[in-house]
Amino acid sequence: MTRKVCLVTGGGRGIGAAVAREMHAQGYALALMSPSESCETLAVELGGVARRGVAQSAEDIAGIVDLAMRTYGRIDAVLNHTGHPPKGDLLEITDENWDLANEMIVKSVVRMARLVTPVMEAQGGGSIVNVTTYAAFEPSPWFPASCVYRAGVSSFTKLYADRYGPQNIRMNCLMPGFTDSLDVGKFADLPALRRIARAEEQAKAAAFLLTDASSYITGQSLRVDGGLTRHV
Repeated sequence: MTRKVCLVTGGGRGIGAAVAREMHAQGYALALMSPSESCETLAVELGGVARRGVAQSAEDIAGIVDLAMRTYGRIDAVLNHTGHPPKGDLLEITDENWDLANEMIVKSVVRMARLVTPVMEAQGGGSIVNVTTYAAFEPSPWFPASCVYRAGVSSFTKLYADRYGPQNIRMNCLMPGFTDSLDVGKFADLPALRRIARAEEQAKAAAFLLTDASSYITGQSLRVDGGLTRHV
């Protein structure tokens, strides 16, 4: 198959679904995963394939990679996307929920990389984008476990970019701000642009990083937050 293939986790709704639509518009075949049937519905609409699963399951990650390879024989782009783990006051979060956050956010990225890197090496390159959060570098008490582990994903991304850049495999992070895929309208006045993002805006930024439009960018964390964060 010569048509390029994009694999999207969390690809049933919100930012993940918007990225799937954008990559489809750019000519990519799709393999989608999400916890519910929403990924299957979207895959039918866009002519792709889907498998239900959650990011914290090694079996589910392996399952969607296997489905993509059996269907298409290649994987050119991967979007790692998952929701926030359980929230709470900093010291009220249980050990079990800290462990769940690690499984959802960091280990899902590592497991996916283990599986798709040999595929991309054999193909001569590829691109992986990890959806994190605007708060990875300016931690927020609203979702502490998410902030801690998504900052870890940025660190892993730097290490991966150094290790696999010579094989023409790129890894970057997308750091979205408040987006209309969630009920966050009350935060609309916080960004410099004085509005929340549309999921389609996040998708265009993700597609930029996933495709050859960003062929000389790797190891970076791109803030798409409407000017919400202030650090230089």
